[in-house]
Amino acid sequence: MKYKLSVVSYLNTLPFIYGLKQYGLDKKLDISLDIPSACAEKLLSKEVDIGLVPIVVLKRLEDAQIISDYCIGANGAVDTVCFFSDVPFNSVEGILLDYQSRTSVELLKILLKEHWRISPKLIDANENYETQISGKTAGLIIGDRSFHFQDKFKYSYDLSDIWKQMTGLPFVFACWIANKELDEGFKKEFNNTLKFGVENIEEAIKSASDIYSHCKNPEDYLNNKISYLLDEEKRKGMELFLEKI
Repeated sequence: MKYKLSVVSYLNTLPFIYGLKQYGLDKKLDISLDIPSACAEKLLSKEVDIGLVPIVVLKRLEDAQIISDYCIGANGAVDTVCFFSDVPFNSVEGILLDYQSRTSVELLKILLKEHWRISPKLIDANENYETQISGKTAGLIIGDRSFHFQDKFKYSYDLSDIWKQMTGLPFVFACWIANKELDEGFKKEFNNTLKFGVENIEEAIKSASDIYSHCKNPEDYLNNKISYLLDEEKRKGMELFLEKI
């Protein structure tokens, strides 16, 4: 039986995909590439067995099991989870929420309440909402699309960086979660493939350089902005975040 697996279709998962392909494990899996919110829904509805999913799923999935030592995390600024605005945060009246996000929306709510201590109107957004960011209406943008907006607005607030300032801890956006018991041999093999990908980021980038031309410096982003090891500090950050939502 092939396990069904949903993976976020962003640049930050490139090392994972590369590892799966190099080990040939992609041939043993039924893999779909999805936006984070879709990864979450597929795992929750049991359309897939494994997902690289927003960590808020851990609050909703009764049988959730973290199956890997690797994640999508950041120890400070991440560049791809930001809210953008034409005005300073204390002048913002509304924030458009990225429809692709789950964890980042919850993180934004925590920072608005505990760090900035403001309460702008939060607006669920649809596709192309980025064009509506103007004046006192800001917008949360996650993932690869945020590369395009780094220089488009006067103000940019990196949520992972602000979380680090506020708590002293790194942040975990997504981790590998299963909704059922998995074979121990498979889990070991799966973890080894992810490890290989993370340890060979330069080769992973070369293998897909034509796809990720929208990022000016993928080497810096994947090596220095994204932090992949789900270590003790990240687990502490994850636990604190889950307590707060």
